[in-house]
Amino acid sequence: MQHTPSQAQSANTAPSARAPRHNARFGRILATAGVLGAGALAWQVFNAPLPAEAQLAPAPAEGGVQTPYGRAPLTFADIVDKVKGAVVSISVTNGEKTASKSPGGRRFGGLPDLPDDHPLKDFFKNLPKEFQGPQQPQRPQLAQGSGFVISEDGYVVTNNHVVDGASKIEVSFDDQEKLEAELVGTDARTDLALIKIKGAKKSFQHVNFTKRPARVGDWVIAVGNPFGLGGTVTAGIVSALTRDIGSGPYDFLQVDAAVNRGNSGGPTFNLDGEVIGVNTAIFSPSGGNVGIAFAVPAKTAMAVIEQLKNQGKVSRGWLGVKIQNVDDDTAASLGLDKANGALVSEITPGGPAEKSGLEARDVVLAVDGVKIDDSRDLARKIAAYAPDTNVDVKVWRNAAEKMVKVKLGTFPNSAE
Repeated sequence: MQHTPSQAQSANTAPSARAPRHNARFGRILATAGVLGAGALAWQVFNAPLPAEAQLAPAPAEGGVQTPYGRAPLTFADIVDKVKGAVVSISVTNGEKTASKSPGGRRFGGLPDLPDDHPLKDFFKNLPKEFQGPQQPQRPQLAQGSGFVISEDGYVVTNNHVVDGASKIEVSFDDQEKLEAELVGTDARTDLALIKIKGAKKSFQHVNFTKRPARVGDWVIAVGNPFGLGGTVTAGIVSALTRDIGSGPYDFLQVDAAVNRGNSGGPTFNLDGEVIGVNTAIFSPSGGNVGIAFAVPAKTAMAVIEQLKNQGKVSRGWLGVKIQNVDDDTAASLGLDKANGALVSEITPGGPAEKSGLEARDVVLAVDGVKIDDSRDLARKIAAYAPDTNVDVKVWRNAAEKMVKVKLGTFPNSAE
């Protein structure tokens, strides 16, 4: 039987007319089921246990959590509360220099302040001293820095350049208490100094140096007295290790915590509240913080502070030579397989090296069996020995190895 077009059209459109009501009910049922299913899935997701390697431990007292990649701080506040009582601001007064008189008892006003290109500049500069007169008297100068207490009886670590030339030293605590201190000893090569709070009859809160080596990427907290503001805390990470900043043979830590003028001598802490370094210098074309600061590592500081406390100075071994690195061309000319060791360029007359038979152009390869990488490595290793120590020095001389026994001297002070 054949259908007419009108019958076919009515047959096809009849179900479509009823479909919206049926589909709407079915859609509401599916929507309700979807919401219930999503809620059940969310309950399972948020209540299911995490894999063992991803579970987080409860926050420890220092304000951090343990993660698969190490500890991470939720806040630094707990660490700051733990250590801030041991950090001090240091105020230093340099003594007044009095003006002297000329031999005839007449007081002169000093040389005129002329620009370098002034035609009379050389005339006044070359006058005899009796006509020049004394320089203008200097008023007492004030300087500020930071430090931290390392013992209950009030020993405080700071920088040498903070207390250099001080006639009066005063430390201020976070609670505004101010106490006078006296200088125990300084070490210019590491820029460290030790002072002692005077006449205190109480126990001081103190902090300890860490015995664990720092790693690049470790969190650090710097506490100090920038611009005389006192009690300032900044945070960052260890940016680099073993930095050479042109200050002797010792390596420095580089950190990116904000450090400014006045932070000198202050501590840099790890997440355990231990001192990992003593803030010493900044790299700053502008004079302010640019995110590059340098600190004396805890290991170096501990060795220096121990000697300052016991002896009031630091005694280091001395070889009595001038040295330089060995480059590839020098190594080839001397017959060395590779560029390593320290080349002796000059022997100090009357020094330990001359008395022991070391010669210029010797290449120091090892000391007491420990390999020498370069000239800074040799300087550090020799300085670590006590004076009058006998050491075996392996050198490369005339295309062959030779062993020389050397009795070390005492490293001269800066004036010598």
